[in-house]
Amino acid sequence: MKQELSNQLNQYLADSAVLYIKLHNLHWNVVGPDFKPVHEYLEGLYDTMPEILDEVAEALKMHGETPLASLKDYLAVTDLEELPSKELRSLEILPIVKGDMISMKAEADAIRSEADAEGLYDLVAMMEGHLGGYSKTIWFLESMMK
Repeated sequence: MKQELSNQLNQYLADSAVLYIKLHNLHWNVVGPDFKPVHEYLEGLYDTMPEILDEVAEALKMHGETPLASLKDYLAVTDLEELPSKELRSLEILPIVKGDMISMKAEADAIRSEADAEGLYDLVAMMEGHLGGYSKTIWFLESMMK
């Protein structure tokens, strides 16, 4: 694995970890008349994140690389913006989550392309699965915001 792809995977790992915590923040702090469905939907989203974290970290290890594994390291490289712990209405939350999902999808797509160029088809397959998940999530969020 080339260093560039290793760096991309560690970036993706860091962003996934930050998103995991961010989704908890939003889940705990959503308010408004549609609290229950949004609260439950956000829980479903963060429940998918540990598997992504584990898959990416293990893929790095399988290819002889060291995954980032501390909050300090994640925060040093993440591209995602953390949020303060405060109440937000769902109409404020949903665009934030959509923006993060679009960013994660773009990262997964770039990793998929690089992995394909390097002939690392295990990574290609993993990223294609993630891309499908992000596409569906973005569609759900867009539908919820109408």
